[in-house]
Amino acid sequence: MKITVFSAKTHDREYLQQANASYNFELFFHRIHLSKSTAALAAGSDAVCLFVNDLADEQTVSALSALGVKLIVLRCAGFNNVDLKACAACGIKVARVPAYSPHAVAEHACALMLALNRRINRAYARTRDGNFSLHGLMGFDMYQKTAGIIGTGKIARALIGILKGFGMNIVAYDPFPDEAYAEREGISYVSLDELYARADIISLHCPLTEDTRYLINASSIAKMKKGVMIINTGRGQLINSEDLVEGLKQKQVGYAGLDVYEEEAQYFYSDVSDAIIDDDVLARLLSFNNVIVTSHQAFFTHEAMTNIVNTTLANVQEFIEGKPLTNEVKTQA
Repeated sequence: MKITVFSAKTHDREYLQQANASYNFELFFHRIHLSKSTAALAAGSDAVCLFVNDLADEQTVSALSALGVKLIVLRCAGFNNVDLKACAACGIKVARVPAYSPHAVAEHACALMLALNRRINRAYARTRDGNFSLHGLMGFDMYQKTAGIIGTGKIARALIGILKGFGMNIVAYDPFPDEAYAEREGISYVSLDELYARADIISLHCPLTEDTRYLINASSIAKMKKGVMIINTGRGQLINSEDLVEGLKQKQVGYAGLDVYEEEAQYFYSDVSDAIIDDDVLARLLSFNNVIVTSHQAFFTHEAMTNIVNTTLANVQEFIEGKPLTNEVKTQA
């Protein structure tokens, strides 16, 4: 079985090669993202392995099919970057890693909350320059504040458990509320508008779909508490970045913690420190002292990486053996 791995960084190569000792697949690694212009790199491969910023749109899928690719394995949970209808039309199966470590992402979301609230980034930069002033470092007690959690899947539930430990009140929104879970955990499902109005901190944990694209926009921001904290460890396009910048400028948004960005593919996972960031919106976000941007690293723990590569290669093995794919992603009827 020949597998071309796109967007392969050093850690991807290391962990995949370790896991592959049990399978002996032929792995071909490329640092470049998959797109219609790079699909030719998969020539001779039976499968391609993709990450969050690889693009398998209709044209790319058609090109892969023409090369003989029969399987796309995603080493991530999200699949909004894959045209499932095109895959179905070409007979290409798609499998993902639905859960790798919800704790990793939940803990990173909490880390962003704490760092923003207690101005850890500013304090760190100051003290390294010998400035031990407390001016501008005032935070707030998270105890008895209200967290609004959008989406209540595994990651959100792990985060809710953490925030309850701080003594926070939890309100949640999910189009498919689990009332038994809510009663058991002592949280409340509310409408989006009510969540916006009540939450001191809003954390996004929903998939990116046509219904959730730009969920956070000028209209929704206007409904939020003044000074609200917004955390996004999901997908960049859940937030309209230009509207977020305006919300920050108007001080309607008091803090933003972003592990993802809607146009991140050009920058994230790369060292561009010697270049000028020509994305004006990203540059503006980086200029705010009440914004922390991390490079889509919430998943990045040893445990999560181990689970990701093991599940990814197990998906390939199921395909080879002709078994139903446990983690197959199918197009919606």
